[in-house]
Order: sequence, then structure tokens, then C-alpha cells
Amino acid sequence: MAAPKFSPTPVVDTTRSYGSPAVVPAAWMADRPSDIEGFQPSGDRLGYQGPDQGFALKIAKGFTDRLQLAPGEKAHDAIAGCLGVALRRASMFGRAPVVHDLTIAFTIWGFLGRRHAEDLLEMRRPLFAGLGHGHHYTEIRAIADSVPESTLRMTPQEVDAVYPAQWRELLGLS
Repeated sequence: MAAPKFSPTPVVDTTRSYGSPAVVPAAWMADRPSDIEGFQPSGDRLGYQGPDQGFALKIAKGFTDRLQLAPGEKAHDAIAGCLGVALRRASMFGRAPVVHDLTIAFTIWGFLGRRHAEDLLEMRRPLFAGLGHGHHYTEIRAIADSVPESTLRMTPQEVDAVYPAQWRELLGLS
């Protein structure tokens, strides 16, 4: 670090310069027992990997006041159920979750907007009941896996244009 001009320095001090270390370490290799060789594994109950997935929780909290909940439904259950759908969509594009992922997830399940189908409400009530308690991984995975990839590749505007008239197609039920 440079010293100000007014600070005294001894005349006999040697000037310091960079010196490389005596030994150069070997290159790092991914050879630990737990390292994954090749691609991330995929299969039943392994989920969908992606970067910074925890950020989706912060985004989802911004939706809490806008969720259209039926009597008896809770916001934390809706968030838990739709979070898997949003994370699956984000991982399909190889990126961290964004607000559009959650917008699509909440829209196709009827939690956003002023309009919804009554038969969708009857179907989602038992699916989402209690998911916010954290002990329902299998049920949350089932919700995330049930949404077709074609729906997840749509834009929020495309989803909004066909919802609620084609909600069954959006959820892969037709």
C-alpha cells in the first residue's frame, strides 16, 4: 500500500516487488467421491436442477397479496404447490427463476386473475391442501410433473390469452 509523501521512510529500505512461489501446485481435478461425472442425473423424484432456485421464494412472497384464494385455501399452500412448477420452467431454460415463471404457475392453477373455472377450484383444493407445511415433497413433485412442457414453454401473455377457456389443456388434462 502506498504511503503519503509526508510520511518518513528510511533511505536504506529495499523496494518490494512480486516474487512467484517456489512450488506451483498441481491443477485441480474433480476427483472427489461425491463429484458428479457427466451431466446432472435425472429421474423420478430428483427434481429439476437450476441456478439460484431459492430466489423463487423471494419472488413468490411478492405474489401473496394478489393470489385469488377460494375459501379454506391458504397462500403458503398455493406458493408451495406452484413453486415446483416455476422452478421446473426456469430449469428448462437453464437459468434462475424470474417473475414470469411464477406468473405462469399461478395462472394455470387459477390463483391469479379475476376469472377461474369452478371445476378447476374443485380439482385444486385437495391437491394443494397442506402443501405449505414442508412434508409433502411427493405431492409437490406430482404437481410440478403434471404440467406439460408445452405449457411451460409458453409466455405469460400466451397463457393469459387461453386461460380460463383452455385450462385443462394448460394442465395436460385433455
